Amino acid sequence: MKPVRIALSRGRILEETGPILARVGIVPGEDPRTSRRLVLATARRDVRLVVVRAADVPTYVAHGAVELGIAGRDVLAEHGGEGLYQPVDLGIARCRMMVAVRRGYDYRAVVRRGARLRVATKYPRTTREHFAAKGVHVDLIRLYGSIELAPLLGLAEAIVDLVSTGRTLAANDLEPVEEIMAVSARLVVNPAALKRRRAELKALVSAFARAAAR
Repeated sequence: MKPVRIALSRGRILEETGPILARVGIVPGEDPRTSRRLVLATARRDVRLVVVRAADVPTYVAHGAVELGIAGRDVLAEHGGEGLYQPVDLGIARCRMMVAVRRGYDYRAVVRRGARLRVATKYPRTTREHFAAKGVHVDLIRLYGSIELAPLLGLAEAIVDLVSTGRTLAANDLEPVEEIMAVSARLVVNPAALKRRRAELKALVSAFARAAAR
């Protein structure tokens, strides 16, 4: 039977996933941080690692191109993780998705009035759903980096972004005013693959759960 393929992305998730993978016996034959290969053999002959963009992990899993993936809750919420089995919260890459504004901006008063709000974010779907639930109309401005600039340059009144320590916000005279969700990385599974290869995938899922709990 062909090896199980696990999609993951470079960056913080890859760094923090390394010890968990090692506990499961999944040690890549090449360093995924520097290798140009996108499909990597591992110390387990039955497992391959597939390196993709973070935002693409749910797509590869959902379409069955890979059997498993590791993705942040933010990515799963934004890019449609509804149809995926999410059996294990790995407890890594923890942060919070927050609404932030310039220091001194009366965000709560704006929300109470139901005033229209310009919000910059790379999470338009999650942002739209969050503010719709509050009855607040928003004009979404999609950005891909340096989102903290938007309030400083008058592009938006608020931003929605991931916050870890909050130091970048503080350095740019911004403050978090509302939490949308707590974020951590999850193991996700293609449901059809789980039916076809139940024994081996359930064994891998259980191994990840034990490794994450240590």
